[in-house]
Amino acid sequence: MSDSTAVIEISNLHKSYGQLEVLKGVDIHASRGDVVSLIGSSGSGKSTLLRCANLLEDSQQGEILFKGEPVKWKGEGHNRRPADAKQVLRIRTNLSMVFQQFNLWAHMTILQNVMEAPVTVLGRDRGEVESAARAYLDKVGIGDKCDAYPAQLSGGQQQRAAIARALCMEPEALLFDEPTSALDPELEQEVVRVIKDLAAEGRTMLIVTHDMKLSHDVSDHVVFLHQGLIEEQGPPDTLFGAPKSERLRGFLSATHAA
Repeated sequence: MSDSTAVIEISNLHKSYGQLEVLKGVDIHASRGDVVSLIGSSGSGKSTLLRCANLLEDSQQGEILFKGEPVKWKGEGHNRRPADAKQVLRIRTNLSMVFQQFNLWAHMTILQNVMEAPVTVLGRDRGEVESAARAYLDKVGIGDKCDAYPAQLSGGQQQRAAIARALCMEPEALLFDEPTSALDPELEQEVVRVIKDLAAEGRTMLIVTHDMKLSHDVSDHVVFLHQGLIEEQGPPDTLFGAPKSERLRGFLSATHAA
């Protein structure tokens, strides 16, 4: 499914908040077309890892490469920061993030929400962006909601609008941070369908999720994080069908019981 080009490559990543060490040396690799799911208990470091990959959070140690290009850093430890603001903007616009809480602008219509970043951040032609935005809203099944405001949409529709907004940036990869956890079960399935369609298209995705069925169905590779370290990883059939570690077995049985 994938080729050998690593869109995102993370090695030995460490992240702390004061004395609390959240990531303790994590390696992640997503080649073009790969869907990589990150699973684990709350507090295992999944969302933090995603935010570090997108440079929304500063890490204290380790390398982050985007399409083979390493992030440039200045300072060390808790003083480490990205050294090149233009590089950060370029990487961040190529790794579109879909958040748990949608993060749509309440004062803008759905169409305006989807168009805003490509026009203002990327400086693309407004007419071209509008055509693309309408096509992406059609793609996620809410093309008829262009003129509605976020408050007029269900949670599932808002999340699909957020996915269309991410797609309209024409990113190299999509990063999903618990995209269905704020939704009721029936609305969750609307969003799951969209994510499955995107996976079938061969889009590169990193997905933090509590939905083990989604992780199994769409992923090429699943990573189980436990207390800031990778406890186990592999193809979904292996990880879910024959887990090796006691911690992963316990996590999966607790998930099934919930």
